[in-house]
Amino acid sequence: MKKISRRQFTNAAALGLGALAIPNIAVGAKPKVVVVGGGAGGATAARYVAKDSKGAVDVTLIEASKRYYTCFYSNLYLGGLRNYGSIGHNYYGLAVNNGVNVVHDWAASVDAQNKRVKLASGSSVSYDRLILSPGIDFKYDSVPGYSAEVQSKMPHAWKSGTQTQLLKRQVLNMRKGGNFVIVPPTNPYRCPPGPYERVSMVAHLLKANNPKAKIIILDPKPKFSKQGLFMDGWERHYPGMIDWVDPGAHGGIKNVDGNKMEIKTDLDTFKADAASVIPAQKAGAIALAAGVNDGDWCPVNPNSMASKADSNIYVLGDASVAKSMPKSGFSANSQAKVAANAVRGELTGSKVFPARYSNTCWSLIATDDGIKVGASYKAGEKKIDVVSKFISKKGESAETRKTTYEESIDWYNGMTADMFS
Repeated sequence: MKKISRRQFTNAAALGLGALAIPNIAVGAKPKVVVVGGGAGGATAARYVAKDSKGAVDVTLIEASKRYYTCFYSNLYLGGLRNYGSIGHNYYGLAVNNGVNVVHDWAASVDAQNKRVKLASGSSVSYDRLILSPGIDFKYDSVPGYSAEVQSKMPHAWKSGTQTQLLKRQVLNMRKGGNFVIVPPTNPYRCPPGPYERVSMVAHLLKANNPKAKIIILDPKPKFSKQGLFMDGWERHYPGMIDWVDPGAHGGIKNVDGNKMEIKTDLDTFKADAASVIPAQKAGAIALAAGVNDGDWCPVNPNSMASKADSNIYVLGDASVAKSMPKSGFSANSQAKVAANAVRGELTGSKVFPARYSNTCWSLIATDDGIKVGASYKAGEKKIDVVSKFISKKGESAETRKTTYEESIDWYNGMTADMFS
């Protein structure tokens, strides 16, 4: 039987040539792992399965985007501390250095019974193990009046991509002394400190370009991650600029109007010159289509990240119910290594090590003023359990805060190398 090269397969998949789908070639040769989603979880999992199996496993990564822009550090782009190109990455290293078949296409559905992923192009890819790391989708109707159409006027900018650029342009074009209004999401959601780092970075941008502008946070939650640290930092760096309004005060979001740029609450109707509305979230659509969800998210076994609904499918990162771990890029990367070790062990008989996880969430409040929260974890009987944890303190020295920010730079560089090199 004629062998088909990676390049031929990738091109064929992109063109929708179903005759070249993996089940028709080299049947019964190497075990096959398919990874859906090329972010912090998926790219890491694909790389580690391919690299550590030393060619014993065929790995295919399905990711629609040819260039991946990280959500982590996108707030720093908003604040003017990074350029947009610096948070973009390609899949060259995964394909060339690690032998991963990178297919730029949408995963449309999963046939779990026959172990096959159908692509939007019409082709399909078979698997022995499937790793899903699709990130999030949105529950637009969780915010009355919000929709996929309204997001162009009030961007959520909560996925990697051009919405972040749109939001920055809108902030820079605000009238002098105008209002930036943000509606954070309800729990649980991607990157718990993220909306409040966004506030900090928008304030950083406005302080330099529109110092009389106001930022209004209409929060659906009575508290948020690192609240004391953020509020202390806002008072020090942006006094009088930021108002956090809790649900007890505003009474709930009643409607958003993208045409009028208004957000109505029981307290008042807030007029925005620029706005970011971040709706409630759920696991990416392909995870729900695969039937491994329980409601909006996907329960997993804590010792491997294998789905509790299907032992041949693993779910990583934001889409998973990894209790105790936040939905962050660091978490997804950590979970990917556990899953890759488990998958490789199942398919090749190699040693499987006990599951250990870690996470740190860095946030930047102002130039060189970085804070962090994090923990280490282990697999418990029913869930992922915290072993130890840490958080920055109020009153830390400027040197400590600068060191914390520099740690985040080193982490970003190391993390993206771990994903894509």
